[in-house]
Amino acid sequence: MNMKAFLVEKVADREFLAAIKEVPEPKCDEDEIVIKVSYSSLNYKDALSSIGNPGVTRKFPHITGIDVAGVVHETASDAFVVGEKVLVTGYDLGMNTDGGHAEFVKVPASWVASIPDAISDKEIMTFGTAGLTAALSVNELLDNGVKPEDGEVLVTGATGGVGSIAVSILKKIGFTVVAVSGKEEQIDYLKQIGASEVIIRDTFNEDAKKPIMAERYAGVVDTVGGEILANALKYIKYDGVATCCGLTASHELNTNVFPFILRGVRLIGIDSVECKLEKKQAAWDKLADEWKIDTLDSITNEITLEGVKDIYALMLEGKSVGRYVVKIS
Repeated sequence: MNMKAFLVEKVADREFLAAIKEVPEPKCDEDEIVIKVSYSSLNYKDALSSIGNPGVTRKFPHITGIDVAGVVHETASDAFVVGEKVLVTGYDLGMNTDGGHAEFVKVPASWVASIPDAISDKEIMTFGTAGLTAALSVNELLDNGVKPEDGEVLVTGATGGVGSIAVSILKKIGFTVVAVSGKEEQIDYLKQIGASEVIIRDTFNEDAKKPIMAERYAGVVDTVGGEILANALKYIKYDGVATCCGLTASHELNTNVFPFILRGVRLIGIDSVECKLEKKQAAWDKLADEWKIDTLDSITNEITLEGVKDIYALMLEGKSVGRYVVKIS
């Protein structure tokens, strides 16, 4: 039996073709399950995979999609039963293992989490890897003692998937959120989802000229890296915390030690790909319950497989906003 999938094929050196194709349905091997996909989502990493970026994908032909939700269709593992609602994010899914932009996907059972009853497949894919990363970032702030009464929290790259969800979660649990974005036309959007103030990226970078600035933020959720993160560190209050999870601005961090040795600032890296399944499941349970945001519909754009290629182009141009979920069945 064949299925429909968004397939990336290598046609020549550094030349790739990405399109919807008919491919064989996967079959279970030992300790694996096959998921009948209901929803997937789109992430920047998927867009990179679609153009053959070797830092993401080296195995072709390849199906994109680092997030997937659906029901167990076939199982060769005792951990799950047919018909159970499940999801997968991270690990090697959508990188060198075929991903969720298909009608069926085969994965190791050890990658699979249960979908909490209180959340739908579409909602959990609106969160997806971006939401999981945002939740892990917020959790690190809380676990390291940052509280709403301590002051504002800064979120960089705030119109992106991780940033949008982080803004909304922080607002939901009582924080005052300041957003940084390069998209001036999205100020109203950011205020709608929870930002009390929006600072345009060029202004933020221009203002942070000194090695260290006046204390302002109790915490920072950084999603972009580079100069913005370096400047954000300068504003963090004594004993404050910054998390970092992205590199769309740059993978380099040119900074100084003043925030760390004069204010005791802590910088914590966030990885949602290989973190333990128990940690992921705990985050999903929070996102389905006390962290389930009221603005979820506002940040969600639903498409089908036919729309995937166009959104990849927007992502690669830095023009995407919010989250994109892909309805499969």
